[in-house]
Amino acid sequence: MRRSTSLLMRWQWVWPLLRPALRSRFDELAPTWETRLGPGQLAALERALDDLPAPRRVLDVGTGTGVAAKALARRFPEAEVVGVDLSLRMLEEARARLPEELRDRVRFEVGDAAALAYEAGAFELVTLSSAIPFFRELARVIEPGGHVIISYSLGPQTPAYVPPETLRRGLAARGFAEFAEFSAPPATALRATRR
Repeated sequence: MRRSTSLLMRWQWVWPLLRPALRSRFDELAPTWETRLGPGQLAALERALDDLPAPRRVLDVGTGTGVAAKALARRFPEAEVVGVDLSLRMLEEARARLPEELRDRVRFEVGDAAALAYEAGAFELVTLSSAIPFFRELARVIEPGGHVIISYSLGPQTPAYVPPETLRRGLAARGFAEFAEFSAPPATALRATRR
């Protein structure tokens, strides 16, 4: 995963070549995915959310089994939350684990982070937890004034880790500003605002 992430940060055109293998790998991992997660995996994400206004529409990219999507729905009880992932098996797990009280506000959809099936400016908040960022798509789906938070549950040890300087550079080139970094060891997060 680390090698794929490194390649994609340099040459995003290779994504169609890597996508089938990564989808297959995450389909295999889906049944045991949550056993691999540490107790503080969302801590940096939570810190990055602390001073944000409550959004109405939230997208969780690379949602996996929906851990972050459920946390976002609990934190923002008025928000509609969409979790999108390339792996159908991950989403089956996410749907099976979704508590009844969140079913009217949280939905999970198959999707490709490099070509999201949402209108421009559709979301006020987009999160990625230990996922590969596709900067152009993030800029497209976040409304002006909206926020993106990219977090890594194990900081630099996360397989899909992208260093903060690379995140800043990629986001700044697509109209993001007001960068802030958050840490809750080992987790890290970077937040930016769409101009």
